[in-house]
Amino acid sequence: MTEVKKVKLPLSEAAVKGLKAGDSVLLSGVLYAARDVAHQRMVVALERGEPLPFDVRGQTVYYMGPSPAPPGRVIGSAGPTTSSRMDAATPRLLAAGLRGMVGKGARSEEVKDAMKRYGAVYFGAVGGTGALLSKRIIKSEVIAYEDLGPEAVLRLEVRDFPATVVNDSRGGDLYEAGKKKYRRD
Repeated sequence: MTEVKKVKLPLSEAAVKGLKAGDSVLLSGVLYAARDVAHQRMVVALERGEPLPFDVRGQTVYYMGPSPAPPGRVIGSAGPTTSSRMDAATPRLLAAGLRGMVGKGARSEEVKDAMKRYGAVYFGAVGGTGALLSKRIIKSEVIAYEDLGPEAVLRLEVRDFPATVVNDSRGGDLYEAGKKKYRRD
């Protein structure tokens, strides 16, 4: 059986260095949910020298598909969305201190290079499990860009949120390792 690592958020430099592609993790602490337009706005703010809606240093952003909270629940379905849609903005946010990302799908070479340069990690969450993942979110609040509706930036408190390290800070890539394992060259 694979060991599952408990990881405290926000991520320390030591925690990131201790993770490798393929590790199964349970994340606990604060995640920030942000998607395409929120990322674009944050990059514009950085370019203008304006403050971001939250201090990204050491933080982890969850690329979460939005869903309204049903009565009596903290949040609705909270599944991962395709991470590559944020790739254009990601290197700039990593340079500002972002240390982790959670989503689904592969990342661009530019993002993977920036992860190595700035010491960051990318976690994969399983698509189609949004209802189950939402049970690991114990608090949710809008903190910025409320005009974006369900795609506003959220501050989420999570407990034992399951994920897998897809890309580590040394260049390890679970997707590439998986392909190599089954290639018949």
